[in-house]
This record gives sequence, structure tokens and C-alpha cells, in this order.
Amino acid sequence: MKAVGVIVEYNPFHNGHFHHLQETKQKTEADCLIAVMSGNFLQRGEPAIVSKWARAKMALAAGIDIVIELPYAFAVQAAEQFAHGAVQLLAAIGCQELCFGSESGEISAFLSAAQTWLEQKETFDSLIRTGLARGQSFPKAAAEAWQKFGAAPLDLSQPNNVLGFAYVKAIWQNKLAIMPRTIPRLAAGYHDESFSHPSIASATSLRKTLRQTGQLESIAAYVPPAALEQLRQYRETYGRFHDWEVYFPLLKYRLLTATETDLRRIAGVEEGIEHRLKQHIAHAETFAAFIAAVKTKRYTWTRLQRLCAHVLTNFTKEEQAKAANPTYIRLLGMSETGRRYLKQVKKSAALPLVARASKLNGDPLYAQEKRAAAVYAAAFPEPLYSAALKEEYATAPIYVSGIERK
Repeated sequence: MKAVGVIVEYNPFHNGHFHHLQETKQKTEADCLIAVMSGNFLQRGEPAIVSKWARAKMALAAGIDIVIELPYAFAVQAAEQFAHGAVQLLAAIGCQELCFGSESGEISAFLSAAQTWLEQKETFDSLIRTGLARGQSFPKAAAEAWQKFGAAPLDLSQPNNVLGFAYVKAIWQNKLAIMPRTIPRLAAGYHDESFSHPSIASATSLRKTLRQTGQLESIAAYVPPAALEQLRQYRETYGRFHDWEVYFPLLKYRLLTATETDLRRIAGVEEGIEHRLKQHIAHAETFAAFIAAVKTKRYTWTRLQRLCAHVLTNFTKEEQAKAANPTYIRLLGMSETGRRYLKQVKKSAALPLVARASKLNGDPLYAQEKRAAAVYAAAFPEPLYSAALKEEYATAPIYVSGIERK
């Protein structure tokens, strides 16, 4: 069976994601489509709008055959670490190809950029460090670095291009037997906050609309029915969706009770930012106001969100340094096709295939995952809090039959 991988967050799953999956199947002729998906906290440092289990159900309903979890230690990181963990997992489970969406839409641009980077890595990385030292964001520093070479084969000011470039670099650096492909992102840009297409919208705009209206009907035109139903069921069960404002009281408590020495141990706390965190937290009334007050040219909104996630989950620099590679493949869900594929690769997979979290006790990567799950569940009052914690430890991989996917 030919397995093709996608790297996803589905926050939430929408019609653009469905288009990506349909195009991936058509272009690659995949027998089995495998998604490595961030858990309850995401690459930009945000809590997912609904749990990983709900998002796994969205993925399976849309045609994904296997959903595996990207551990927190890789999921809540800048593009390079995020990509490193994701492609390692896809390689370990036997994926032959990776297909990602991008603004470019041409894989030749990514291959050319990766080749240039490999040949002149030290120069390129030095130019990026210079840009970062001047207070530039990574995308801007990378774009200027390309200009220094006299050519820009890839526009690295675009977020999906940045991730795609990181995927290709990670594949080449680790000498993985995965062929990268890309398809153009449709209509809405990654950061678009409004609707400009009759059926395609960014996840950012969908979350913003839900926050403003509270009405699922307001996004119905942009989300497959099965995904909309998962959102509906989640809110009926837990009474809310997740965003940073839900967790702001917890963050405020952590920052007010931690010493600056404590904060310096946390991953992402560098260059004295702990002083600004302590300075502004006591007076901020919302998460948005707090980040706006702390933000600098070097500490962008996204970088601060990731840092705050690490503060909440107590993810330390020492733990980050030890998280070199994934150590397990945690299964979140599968179709009948996925089940057949897993039987085929069970003995040849490069990492242990894990269906029950109890099998991971003692693994440092999963120890961090448990802390992230505890923080995520803290959005709920009892008895929902305990129920959400139990879901993390006790839930078996979701299975959907062919009949259920029709």
C-alpha cells in the first residue's frame, strides 16, 4: 500500500483542507492517507479550538486513513523544529510522499531553495541571525537573506511557504525516503480574518467569526457538515470552545507566582523577556492586552504565544534540549484502510506504534504531553475537567468504518 503523509492542525477543519486532501489523493494516487496532527496546543502557541480527539474525527470523516499525534515538544515550536518532528514521524510510519499546501504551489521552488540552502547553509543562517539581531521577524529575515544571494526562488514572507521550506529541508537533512509535493493554497490566505470567497475561508477567520457571533451557522458555508457537527457536539458537551482568553487567569497566576529565576528555566524565555512578563502581567486584564504590552520587534505575537504555552505547561529549556527526535507513534484514529495499513507496517515501523497512553508512562516526551493535557482540560469545571483528563489517558484510537465515512 502506498502511504502519503500530510502535516496538519485542523483548527478547525474547513473546505480548504478538504480540497487539499482531494488534490493530494489525485496527485499521489495514495492508497493510505496519513495525517500527523498537532495535539491540544498548536504551532503558533495557541490552544486548539477543540480537542485533538474531536479534530481527529473531523479528519477521519474527510478521508484521512490514519491520524497520529505530533508531540507537544515538536508541535509548539518554530517551523524548523515543528517540521523536524513531523517528517520524522511520517518516515517512521512508512510514508513515501508528503504533500503540503503552499502559496507557491510549485515544488521546484522549494527544491531549488533547499539546494541553495544546503550549499550555502552557513552564509544563509548567518544572514538570518543578523536580521533577527536587528529585530526582524524570521520570515522577513529569511526573505532578506535570499535577496543577498541575488535570487529569491521562494517567497519566504508567506507562512505556508515557510513551513513547506522547513519540511523539505528536514527531509533532506535527515536523508529521509520521502518525496515532497505541494499544491497551491486556495483563495484565503493563512492570516486572513474575513470571508472573501463563497466557500473557502482561513481557519483564522473561522475562529474569529465564531468568537464574535457564537453561532456555528455563521461558518457553515466554509466547513464540511461532519466537521460542523463535531464542533456542535463539542460545544454541547463541554459548553465552550478554547482560546487564549480562557487560559489567561491560569497564565496570570503562573507568572505572578513564579520568580524571574523560575521563568528563565522555561523554553523560549531569553534576553531578559522575563522582566517584561513580570512587569505587565499584574495590570493586564486580557491575554490580548498582555501580549500587546509585552510584544517587541524580536518577540513577535507568535513567539510570545509559544512562550506563554511553555509557561503554562512548564516546558523547560532542559526538556526542549533533550527532545531531539520523536520516540513513539501515537495513534489517534484510523479507518478500515488505515487498520489494514497498520497491520502491514507494524513490524517494520521505525518507532513503536502506541494505541494506549498508558504504554507511554516513563517517556519524557509523553510526560510533557500529560502536562499539556492537564492544562487544556483546566478550561472546564468539574466534573468535565476530570472527564477530559480521563479522555487523554483512556481513549483508544478512534475507528471509523467505510459506512460511517459515507
